[in-house]
Amino acid sequence: MRIRVVKPGELSEAECEAWRELRAKSDAPANPFMEPEFTLAVAAVRPGARVGVIEEDGAQAGFFPYEKGLLGQGRAIGLGVSDCQGAVLRPGLRMSARELLRGCSLATWEYDNLESGQTLFLPYGGAGEFGSPVIDIGAGYAAYQEHLRRHAPKFHRTTAAKERRLARQADGGAVRFVFDERDPAALRTLMEWKSAQYRRTGRRDRFAQDWISTLVRRLHGTRTPGCSGVLSVLYAADRPIAAHFGLRSRTVLSCWFPAYDTGYAKYSPGLILHLRMAEAAAAEGIGLLDLGRGAAEYKDSLKTGELRVHEGSATRPGPRAALHRLSREPVRRAHGYVRNRPRLARHAQRTLKQLGRLRGH
Repeated sequence: MRIRVVKPGELSEAECEAWRELRAKSDAPANPFMEPEFTLAVAAVRPGARVGVIEEDGAQAGFFPYEKGLLGQGRAIGLGVSDCQGAVLRPGLRMSARELLRGCSLATWEYDNLESGQTLFLPYGGAGEFGSPVIDIGAGYAAYQEHLRRHAPKFHRTTAAKERRLARQADGGAVRFVFDERDPAALRTLMEWKSAQYRRTGRRDRFAQDWISTLVRRLHGTRTPGCSGVLSVLYAADRPIAAHFGLRSRTVLSCWFPAYDTGYAKYSPGLILHLRMAEAAAAEGIGLLDLGRGAAEYKDSLKTGELRVHEGSATRPGPRAALHRLSREPVRRAHGYVRNRPRLARHAQRTLKQLGRLRGH
């Protein structure tokens, strides 16, 4: 066995196809963040992107995408925005995380959405485990609607009533939904809404970072079976009032950046949008909407279950790994302490919103 490190753009088409075939053999959902196209898109905006190509007996046995920083500090590809992370390995491959890190000249590898089942990494880092809510539409949208009627009847009734009221208020009564909108102007509108939401809630504006906004625009134009950008838009009288940008494979829609026009907040356009997305996705043969890690009331209303993801880091013994632990673990532990105490978490949320309001003045 040997590990060869390359820039993602140096992968041959045969190697990308081997990556796809290995991923298809996994028991995990076909999350588009785990496909080579996402790594290639990140590589176009992040010069530290690399792939460890694992070869056994002359054949590709695995692919490990990552970003390499100073002093051998590694991080998941697209860390900060990628919602599913890990290595793509041949089932049954006998390798340890330390062997993989050594082969890639990494002292550490940090992750915040490690896919469930990536047991290669979990023994080596103090990982936290979190739920990632999902909507299972594998049995069709009608079955999902029945689930909502049984488990969230008030939510189902009020959202339907708000959609009817929105239709009455819209000029001409025209409310329409586009599952796969290709107009770049609609994407710009979504990004403006999302930036305003980040500022309003006191959070860092991701779209103020050039690499993230460029990555999203690039992925909007990506059209492959395993990873395509999908921009979904809810219109009222031809005016966009809610939108979402995510990535899809044949069977999974990974929800990523939702936002709406706050002038229509009383109609809950974001919830209407998500229900329309679920209906359209089911018609497209998609069986799962992954809403992504993170607590939110709307996710609790929409979800049918959860996947598990992990946060932490895999390390090799040595001074560089110790330096990483000293710089990162106190912050991670502090975040975990707040998350695990609901009253403290609610206070933190209120504080962030107050900061957001102060920034807006």
